[in-house]
Amino acid sequence: MTTMIVLLGLVMVIGPAGPGQVRPEQLGPEASSQLSDLVFKNVKVLKGIPVDEFMDTMGMFASSLGYDCSSCHSPEIRTNRDAFAIETPAVQRARGMITMMNTINRNYFRGEPRVSCFTCHRGNYSPEIIPSLALQYGELKEDPNALNIFPDRKAYADQVFEKYFQALGGRDRLANLTSFAATGTYTGFNTGGAEVPVEIFARAPDQRTQIIHMDIGDGLKTYDGRNGWVAEEWRPVPLVSLTGGNLAGARLDAVISFPAGIQKAFTEYKVGSTVIDDHAIQILQGTNPGETPVNLYFDESGLLVRVVRWNKTAVGTVPTQIDYSDYREVAGVKLPFRIVMTWTDGQNTFTLKEVQANVDIDRAKFSRPAPFKRR
Repeated sequence: MTTMIVLLGLVMVIGPAGPGQVRPEQLGPEASSQLSDLVFKNVKVLKGIPVDEFMDTMGMFASSLGYDCSSCHSPEIRTNRDAFAIETPAVQRARGMITMMNTINRNYFRGEPRVSCFTCHRGNYSPEIIPSLALQYGELKEDPNALNIFPDRKAYADQVFEKYFQALGGRDRLANLTSFAATGTYTGFNTGGAEVPVEIFARAPDQRTQIIHMDIGDGLKTYDGRNGWVAEEWRPVPLVSLTGGNLAGARLDAVISFPAGIQKAFTEYKVGSTVIDDHAIQILQGTNPGETPVNLYFDESGLLVRVVRWNKTAVGTVPTQIDYSDYREVAGVKLPFRIVMTWTDGQNTFTLKEVQANVDIDRAKFSRPAPFKRR
């Protein structure tokens, strides 16, 4: 899939009653000023949605068609961000496609978002209309990241968690882990694949901040226990307030930093199974009222090796996959030293080198960060 490099302002949207739309009064004062049509120019269809959801919508387009920004927008975007507002034929076509998609959902699925860009395109610019015999008679492959899982009624979530806790060092040791400060390296589309220093600060039960040190300026992502923000150079505004599934995802990242609290992160669980890289995997799908599910993947040793979560956008639901590996012991507890986050806008890799447990962390580390500013 083509990585989206500069997601800064595609100019499309859905109608006033479209899925994913929010009213300004449903958001805080900061987030309500970050609605798509207030931040971007020439938005005609995707109005009234938060900036972070708008960017995930661009990710849906990229993933569904195998595109990046320059595939739809004017070549001028490489040197001029305002050029995202130029109406190219591809932008105009996309507006029509969104209208068609919404009409299908409204007329045949009672307005539920059952049809998305991916339904027809599936990674192709032009949807295939001729059946594929290779697909029909080829090997059947199960998608381990499927939203719908087949429950195993003979397995119980408590059993999976107990094995997980024991694999990490036991409940008592996990309970004694209350904070940590980590250093290492980060690579991503915004570094051009180069390694740059990263710091991660976390405090139980659900506070986390990561700081990516780059020559152009530091990029921060923070969750303070209730609110989340991102301040990075490539974002459409210097400080993005996280909303919806992105806010829930930031909270989950913080909770997973302290495994003792994961079991209580969701009100209900389903247990299933799948295969990843020829290894048997047990799935716990956690749900909370009003939120999309989250899949937790555990290997045969009991360790958490993957998390998949989803976020609803105006044109469908997009996934985020986080893989955990290279577990090492820190203060008697095993923690992952390699984390790879893959989503429709790109892929980031965190490789930790040193983790200090139970350190005193200034509360200011988890407060609302300053907007991104170039050095």
